[in-house]
Amino acid sequence: MIHNELDVLAELVPIGNGLKVIELGCGSARLLTELLERCPACEALALEVDAVQHAKNLARLPEMLAPRLRFVRDSATAIPAADGGFELALMLKSLHHIPQGAMQTALAETWRVLRPGGWLYVSEPVYEGALNDIVKLYNDEGPVRAAAQAALDRALSTGQWQQTAERRFDMPAHFPNWESFEQRMLYPSFADHQITDDLRQRVKAAFDPHCGANGAHFTRPIHVRLLQKQAV
Repeated sequence: MIHNELDVLAELVPIGNGLKVIELGCGSARLLTELLERCPACEALALEVDAVQHAKNLARLPEMLAPRLRFVRDSATAIPAADGGFELALMLKSLHHIPQGAMQTALAETWRVLRPGGWLYVSEPVYEGALNDIVKLYNDEGPVRAAAQAALDRALSTGQWQQTAERRFDMPAHFPNWESFEQRMLYPSFADHQITDDLRQRVKAAFDPHCGANGAHFTRPIHVRLLQKQAV
């Protein structure tokens, strides 16, 4: 069980050496923010396509991090950065959100903006477990998660990347009550899951047996692959 994925990243990549980092599909950028707090010599660019989340990120950017962290509303398929400007790229549960036809473009763009020898850290949820069984009632990510892994395999087959590490572990996921699960998982700002009253009740019926006095506790299996850019 891993409680902080930054510990996994720090084990695989020398983040304390002052890296320039780009996160693609940053969401709330929680791990990236903690990385910058832990490593004062690092700088980062964070991309997010969701306008609502991007506005939240700008509003709560810590003043002490503002000189080293820049948020941009843009896509991994057309990264607004020069060639070879970063030592580390992060895709944290974001590759499977990219349209399947554009995944290879996003990985090619990531290769472009990394320096030779730079790392791409890809963390993807595994399609299994009790939480997954609930989520797939309204958002079955089996095909897109498989497509994300296949896209990485195709990228490796080009010779432009080498996979240098792989990790599998569980992470805790806690929801204080049904209302917190509903807001966070059924109605995210970046997706419309077409939730009807009937579907909502079916999801709640699947969630409720897991929820006790201290909320609902799940484990989420994670698969990490670390790729390194090869000079070709």
